[in-house]
Amino acid sequence: MTAELMEIMRAHTLGLPSPADQDVTHIDLSLVIPVYNEVESLPKLYEKLTDVLQAQGCTYELIFIDDGSRDGTFETLRDLHAHDAHVHVLQFRRNFGKTPALVAGFDACRGDVVITMDADLQDDPDEIPNFLDKLAEGYDLVSGWKKNRQDPWTKTLPSRLFNKVVSSSTGIHLHDFNNGFKAYRREVTEELKLYGELHRFIPVMATWRGFRVAEIAVQHHPRRFGKSKFGAGRLAKGMLDFFMVLFVTRYMQKPLRLFGGIGVLLIGIGMLVGVYLTEEHFRTGNIGTRPLLDLSILLLITGMQLFSLGLLGEMLRHVTYRRTEEYSVRQRLE
Repeated sequence: MTAELMEIMRAHTLGLPSPADQDVTHIDLSLVIPVYNEVESLPKLYEKLTDVLQAQGCTYELIFIDDGSRDGTFETLRDLHAHDAHVHVLQFRRNFGKTPALVAGFDACRGDVVITMDADLQDDPDEIPNFLDKLAEGYDLVSGWKKNRQDPWTKTLPSRLFNKVVSSSTGIHLHDFNNGFKAYRREVTEELKLYGELHRFIPVMATWRGFRVAEIAVQHHPRRFGKSKFGAGRLAKGMLDFFMVLFVTRYMQKPLRLFGGIGVLLIGIGMLVGVYLTEEHFRTGNIGTRPLLDLSILLLITGMQLFSLGLLGEMLRHVTYRRTEEYSVRQRLE
């Protein structure tokens, strides 16, 4: 245990209830924090979070997910857990990524409100009351916007491009889709289906489910310790994931409308070209060497294949149909 961590623990000892007193069945607020090689940041983050959350006067829990760290992160988290029953730790066997870490945290949390943030001290815990105030206005998910982002251009430029493309394509007008600093009502985290690297598109998926999404500007600090785990290379992966999310949110429940629509269009164009060539055949008697003949056949075959793919998608949807995935209930009056 570092001397800095021991000092923080002594400073908070008098203000913390015993582990037995903290065994509560109801939690107001859960903090879900993925961690990967952030051993230097953790003591300061814990100290700041404890000060802010105790000032809120609510019951809370801190859930740290160690995503396969190799720098002593888990040992520091284990010391925090031994000292403070608010702290819960999940350790992955290896580095699985941010989305699996968030899923594990969502599964473990018990709070009515869930807040996610990074562990690198760039997200400011003082913003937590602002998130709670925005949720109180009736929103289900509040996403942070790093309006004055303290990162190199290799991160900010791809991020701006990515955000513009996602915003214009989905009609969801947020400045920063990929910001990890977010606040959720519990029902949002219970309904989201996250896998791969879909944490970038949580606002899109939540909006598709009918949840109300808002955005607030938050402070963003320069990185103090370590180095960023992300760079410009994630843009290509993000765009591929984006196309998948567009399909899932718009056509997962109606695949024939996508594949069948494109297929019918291609078949129609192919038939028009074929009608034109038929008329040419009766006039000139020679269309065998026309490239348009090959194009017409290609369009007809491709169109029929896409239409058939849409029908297969509908068959798979019928087989895998689950009633609860067709809707989202806000509340029940019984």
